[in-house]
Amino acid sequence: MYKIDRREFLKLTVGLSLGLTDFKIKAKSKVILIREKNLFEKKGKISKKVLREVLERGICLLENEKDIKIALLKNFSEEDIIGIKSNVWAPLPTPSELNEILKDLLIDVGIPQKNIGIDDRGVLRNPIFLKSTKLINARPLRTHNWAGIGGCIKNYIMFVPNPSSYHDNFCSNLGALWKLPIVKDKTKLNILVLFTPQFHSIGPHHFDFEYTWKYSGLLIGKDPVALDAVGLKILKEKRLRYFKREVPLSPPAIHISIADKEHKIGNSERERIELIKISNMEEDLI
Repeated sequence: MYKIDRREFLKLTVGLSLGLTDFKIKAKSKVILIREKNLFEKKGKISKKVLREVLERGICLLENEKDIKIALLKNFSEEDIIGIKSNVWAPLPTPSELNEILKDLLIDVGIPQKNIGIDDRGVLRNPIFLKSTKLINARPLRTHNWAGIGGCIKNYIMFVPNPSSYHDNFCSNLGALWKLPIVKDKTKLNILVLFTPQFHSIGPHHFDFEYTWKYSGLLIGKDPVALDAVGLKILKEKRLRYFKREVPLSPPAIHISIADKEHKIGNSERERIELIKISNMEEDLI
């Protein structure tokens, strides 16, 4: 079990105290970027042990707590019914190791296994999600033919029976998904997976290992807009370095700023995001 060390705890406690005196600071969305060079084992498999340590550390930092159980109990209780919204897109799915660790962590704080579900395309037929009191949102970051990027905001498109109805105008209205009764105010943790993000694609459902790289990171937070905004910045910087020139996303990921400005579900502007980076690797790209 991970416990945040004293130096990290004091640093975050001081930052929180200062924030209470300044509305602008207090209103920022906290995003944890955590990267670990030992995340992958020699054969390329994810180390479940290392991933659990990384995830626990990130959640503790997010909640400003030293103990993972205390951090989780700030948002989840034994009475909750919890849906873990994953993503099953075959070339780059939510890692099964991450799904399993999230479930184990919830069980460890006293939530019955029967009250925890993991699903993507079947959420509208899944009794756990239909009765859920809390949600966790976890998916990989990638470019997307209709929305510019697939991130935390877009991951809730399966909560409507007709996802294609949100494809108009570069999926600009995706933020509205987060106001649906089945999800509104339920999401207590967002995890944007950046283990091997896809930074470029050509056409619907396109995937090529050439356009992925081993970033070995997680973005963790409560604000899906802020996580997507940070993820977008990382993808843009990777594209700049790869193509040696600015190649705009096609289509542009306009749904992120619209989710902020029109739907008011989070912060998309960098000055409204408190980014905390924990990395033992080079080229964070942000």
